[in-house]
Amino acid sequence: MLRQGIWAFGGAIGMFVMARLDYRRLRPLAVPLMGVTIALLVVVIVMGVEGGGARRWIGVGELTLQPAEFAKLTVTIYLAAWLASRGGSLRSFEHGLVPFVLIIGTVSALILLQPNLGTTLIILAITVTMFWVAGATFLQMLSLFGSGLVAITVLALGAGYRAERVTAFLHAEKDPDGIGFQTLQALIAIGNGGVTGLGLGASRAKFFYLPESHTDGIFAIIGEELGLLAGLSLLLLYILLMIRGYQVARRARDEFGQLVATGITTWVAVQAFLNIGGILRVIPLTGVPLPFVSYGSNALAALLLAMGVLVSISRYGNDRGGYLDQHPVDRRPRGAIIRREQEP
Repeated sequence: MLRQGIWAFGGAIGMFVMARLDYRRLRPLAVPLMGVTIALLVVVIVMGVEGGGARRWIGVGELTLQPAEFAKLTVTIYLAAWLASRGGSLRSFEHGLVPFVLIIGTVSALILLQPNLGTTLIILAITVTMFWVAGATFLQMLSLFGSGLVAITVLALGAGYRAERVTAFLHAEKDPDGIGFQTLQALIAIGNGGVTGLGLGASRAKFFYLPESHTDGIFAIIGEELGLLAGLSLLLLYILLMIRGYQVARRARDEFGQLVATGITTWVAVQAFLNIGGILRVIPLTGVPLPFVSYGSNALAALLLAMGVLVSISRYGNDRGGYLDQHPVDRRPRGAIIRREQEP
């Protein structure tokens, strides 16, 4: 509780600062932020702290940093700045799709080497959604989905522990004390809770029945202690946040703000779906934390920073008499601008 509280306090301060800061000031910092992110991801691979069969942290003792969590935000900012600068060239193969794949492929490869497939899936969902919103063609998106589906299938079935998660999803009952244990215990916990739950703190599954009950499996504990009504209420909160986030993106008066808001909202929505979907056995378990709820200091701090940026876009992205009124964005087609400049 102390560790989580310290990071929550620091993240709240960061959220307040980012909410007060005009988000457009982040655009010139996009390249430096991306450079620092890649450097930290390389450091993790070379000399990171290992735990649970993965190497995802850097630091000493209790003071550790998980760069992959903050990479979700920095990649969103960098890609928004890059996409906003592409203009019509984004729809071409050599100036749009190829650079996009190289950028995202580099970050994804570094995170997969940790290994961390769940975070990689979230970053892919964020970036592909931003690419579509920025104006990618249907053919480009079809190419991304086709190649991405093949890559994810290979990755999911390639490593031993990933293949076990797929097997646990499909055939958990065949090995209830082995690879199917976590999947089945999560469902049992939710079933025990019924409609109103056993009562706050009365969970039995968290006492060594459900692995990672405070991180990956927290939604099952909520269902057991507080019941179906609390679980549905939490789902409703995520849906409301998603709706409001995309409304902020739609109302943003510049493309950079629109893309950043889209990326942050997609991040929260996809991560919540991956966690809750895995617990409810809708999809295989991915090992990602439930946004704002699961224990995970770095994950919480990164999300709070992202929420601060989203609030900033809501505040400054549709302001009157502010930066955009002094520096208006010409949304006319590029051809019309060129023709007008050529007139005598």
